[in-house]
Amino acid sequence: MEQIFQGLIDRTRARLNVKKLKTIFGFKTRPYRNRKNKSPRLEVVVETPNYSLTIFKLHFGLLTLKAYTKGERVLRFEAIVHNTKELGCGRLLHRFPQIIVRLRQILEQFLDNLQCMDASFISDETLDQLPTPSHVGKTRVGVLSATLTLACSPDGFTAGQLADRVRSTSAILPLNYDARRAAYDLKKLRAKELVSKFPHSRRYCVPAHSARIIAALAILREKILRPILAGVGKPKMGRKPKNWVPIDQHYETIRRDMFTLMQDLRIAA
Repeated sequence: MEQIFQGLIDRTRARLNVKKLKTIFGFKTRPYRNRKNKSPRLEVVVETPNYSLTIFKLHFGLLTLKAYTKGERVLRFEAIVHNTKELGCGRLLHRFPQIIVRLRQILEQFLDNLQCMDASFISDETLDQLPTPSHVGKTRVGVLSATLTLACSPDGFTAGQLADRVRSTSAILPLNYDARRAAYDLKKLRAKELVSKFPHSRRYCVPAHSARIIAALAILREKILRPILAGVGKPKMGRKPKNWVPIDQHYETIRRDMFTLMQDLRIAA
């Protein structure tokens, strides 16, 4: 279970712009408190601890989405509200069922988007439609990545929030990228049905199927095209690094084949 969760984090952390992960480790078992509310006695032992816990959190104002492993066979996801006023369904005790339903909807939306980002997909038809007149092909790649990081927002996002996220995550776009330019890019994304707008509102959302497509586009460019094209004209020299992993071997195999293909097509790398 820990390997599955770590793989999920590795594949979606950058797409969700998670800058920090909290990891608890070093104890044989989970920390606890006794009946006198005192911390347990800790002793130093010479052995490898088998307890570690990685907590994956996303914060949206007073709402938090949390994922972590619980034991060897349980992967747990939680939706936490720090102030029920944030949900907009009342704060009185008799509203508790509505609060639970709203939190469940938020959690299900998070799981749907997380699954689509983890297992992305783009069809041939979608690729053929990208260069058409209402195309998203000219939409800045930084905007697509920033839109993906806001996909799990429970209440959607505004053009201003998208502009802030683009400026903080992209080193290519100008610093004067404002809400007006973000609204223009969102309009093009809506034309391709990659982004939806809430009725009678200025807030936008990313449907689960659209998150799958945007994630695939980002992976194609950032994880496949850029690294392969950047290294295709550079001969591999020296020994393999110690942290050589299977994905590095895949890159090296594709790099060699791409170099041969470019020579046959008479393209200078």
